[in-house]
Amino acid sequence: MRRLKKKLYLGLFGISVVTLAIIRHTCLSPSSLDDAVSPVNTRSDSVPPAHNVGAIEHTNNAETAENIKRAPANHNVHKIIDVYSYSQTFPDAQDVQIVSARRHGVKPVKNRAQAERRKDELVFVGSNPFYKIDNGMRSSIPYLVPRAADLLQVIGRNFLDSLHVRDIPLHKILVSSVLRTEEDVARLMRTNLNASDQSCHRYGTTFDIPYNRYQTVCPPGEHRRTVSNDTLKWVLTQVLRDVRADSLCYIKYEVKQGCYHITVK
Repeated sequence: MRRLKKKLYLGLFGISVVTLAIIRHTCLSPSSLDDAVSPVNTRSDSVPPAHNVGAIEHTNNAETAENIKRAPANHNVHKIIDVYSYSQTFPDAQDVQIVSARRHGVKPVKNRAQAERRKDELVFVGSNPFYKIDNGMRSSIPYLVPRAADLLQVIGRNFLDSLHVRDIPLHKILVSSVLRTEEDVARLMRTNLNASDQSCHRYGTTFDIPYNRYQTVCPPGEHRRTVSNDTLKWVLTQVLRDVRADSLCYIKYEVKQGCYHITVK
């Protein structure tokens, strides 16, 4: 009798072990675990992680751009968003900017020779890795007060950074107008109806950045894909909107001159 009970016990135990093994194999197979734990797109064309989007020097530009377009919202991809209205986003007219120019600027400079003698008040901005002085600049000289020179560098650096994180080929902003001497203003007023003898440019606090012209940054022998001026303008607009929101400057969107007219706060 005792031997019969032992055989029955062992038989029931064996059946239980086999049953549990079958259940474990069915419910916890590798494919089931993958589906339960990681519902990630495994297609070969899936987008890269967000922390790799900025590494544009090590990826194919066209491929990365396509991946950015396909990236879902939770990948935190930097998007290019145009403003609703340029004139409403950058409304700071002459009457607002001139107050700041007089507060933070230098006494108007008579001519270029005098500007050279006032380097204790002015900073030379003719050479910088973050922006380029326009070759066609004839009615001003590349000098600004230190706080305006710092602002210009911040804008130029932020613009390059914004292009980089969006995988857009790098371009520098151009600076088309900086400090105007009294002689520059008088000469400009003879040919430009919009010129004013009360120009903010006289104080070294103000500069103009064209929104329809840029300088391509391209190493020797390297060919970058073409980028439209509209795309670059949208990125620049976001950068300027941010610095204005940080109360660093006043900005006026100039339609006829095709530039942003900027005065430091």
